[in-house]
Amino acid sequence: MNNKDIKETRILEKTLDSLEIRRQAPTGVFILLLLLYFAAALTVSLTAGSQKEILINNTPVSVYIFAGIFSTISNLCVIFMVIFCGKTGFITSVIAIIIQIPTILTGIFIKGNYSSIPGLFVSLLTIIAIIVIFCNKRKLEKYQLKLLEQATTDTLTGLPNGFACTELLNELIKHNKPFAAVSIDINDFKSINDTMGFDIGNKVLVAVASRMKDIADRGLSGTLDFVSRVNGDEFSLIIRDFKSDEDIEKTIKQYEASIVDKINIDGYDFFINASFGYAVFPDDSTVRDSLISYSVTAMKEAKRINSSERILRFTSELKTENHLAIDNKVRKALEDDNVFFNLQPQYDISHNLRGFEALARLTDIDGTVISPGEFIPAAERVGLIDSLDLAVYNKSAAFFGDLIRKTKAPITLSINVSVKHMMKSNFIEEIRGLLKNNQIPADQLEIEITESILIESAEKASDILNELKSMGIRIAIDDFGTGYSSLSYLNSFPSDTLKIDKSFIDNMNSSDSSQKYVEAIISLAHVMDFKVVAEGVEETGQLDTLRSINCDYIQGFIWGRPLSKEDAEQLVVDIYPG
Repeated sequence: MNNKDIKETRILEKTLDSLEIRRQAPTGVFILLLLLYFAAALTVSLTAGSQKEILINNTPVSVYIFAGIFSTISNLCVIFMVIFCGKTGFITSVIAIIIQIPTILTGIFIKGNYSSIPGLFVSLLTIIAIIVIFCNKRKLEKYQLKLLEQATTDTLTGLPNGFACTELLNELIKHNKPFAAVSIDINDFKSINDTMGFDIGNKVLVAVASRMKDIADRGLSGTLDFVSRVNGDEFSLIIRDFKSDEDIEKTIKQYEASIVDKINIDGYDFFINASFGYAVFPDDSTVRDSLISYSVTAMKEAKRINSSERILRFTSELKTENHLAIDNKVRKALEDDNVFFNLQPQYDISHNLRGFEALARLTDIDGTVISPGEFIPAAERVGLIDSLDLAVYNKSAAFFGDLIRKTKAPITLSINVSVKHMMKSNFIEEIRGLLKNNQIPADQLEIEITESILIESAEKASDILNELKSMGIRIAIDDFGTGYSSLSYLNSFPSDTLKIDKSFIDNMNSSDSSQKYVEAIISLAHVMDFKVVAEGVEETGQLDTLRSINCDYIQGFIWGRPLSKEDAEQLVVDIYPG
């Protein structure tokens, strides 16, 4: 392994370590617990054989009774050391107790202090208890670390996934390390899937990934590179240790050359190419999401112009043209009340209707529907996301309130909340008004929040969720698995439902590890008393697998595409005629 490989490995390991579930207590906590233990143990030894009495409320009390109290305190200290201080706490606890045992035995057999016999058994049982606690804790940590590895690896190609890439970007930005973020998209890949089938298409992706990984692993480009698969036929390349734009483009061209070389799969020759767009930190932006957005914008422009030059750096002109166009479309849609909603059905595993998720939709001036992938970031960028949210809330809640009054259907309306909107000071009052104005029972409304809100704004999010929960509203954590929260951390939030992201469902039946990951999420969620919704279920095989691993709810094209409000109403009326 060369120096670049070692450096790359260390940075990735550091990134994964920052996500690790285990959180060792500070050294000060360990020292405090150790001092408390020895203080309590010393007090026990001083009081255990004492015949003295003290007066409490004029009643003589033997000093001996305090031995039991401080013995309990010392045992709690060693248990806390095992729980919070890991291996160091465990070893220290065992040694500390073992050191005490000869003293207890001396007191019993030499000094005849038989009152210490219970203390001997307590010490032995405490050793057994902390061994059991430590072993179980280690097993859980290993299991969670395995889940973490699966959560950061693309199951098809073996490359790091989009989440691992995002965490690396966060680490580089945090330490002000210059890099270029490159978005890569295979051109016309859909035609391969359409003509040759998904199996061949997947093999092509694996071959492309293998070629790019080889360049990065062997350091052939002369820069320090990190390749990941983001989604479908989209890859990401993070380039470091460059001296100029020429170095960046030279590196990208090496990856481009590896892709355009003939690929032979099962006797078929494929000649493919890709479009590349990139943005540089800190020159183009110091914000992670902006850098990713800029690189994607440049890549799309490279794809659009469809010239022999398929590598394009983001420029302010691209930013202005792309952003202004979509920003104006969002403003115009809100002004003209061209915001509407679709409702995607959710079913329990027995195909009984659970309810609907309200999905925001916008139409352009010419009546064409604007992609949510475009208008949602634009609404956030120009400060209109709360207006967009409210428009969808009000329209979907008005429809839903009428529907449940008409049919008496025990179904749920799920609405998505953006980070910025949720953090507004009047958010709770908006939700109260939504329930009151539309006469919706609180337990038939579900608020969906992304896992990133819990991680980035934990304290305030917790306060808001607790208040919503006290009103009777249900809470769902959306896109679960794309971030990686500690389960104990997650358990501190008053949630009802986890929604497993579609990316994990897509790979579930093509990878044993991916299926085990989904199964583990479901099992652990049930232990924590959460229900689980699988998103993006499209195939019978996926449905069969989810049924076999006890998933609670299904959302996806297999049982229901997003519906207009008229079609949604007809679906409910057919089930609950009133």
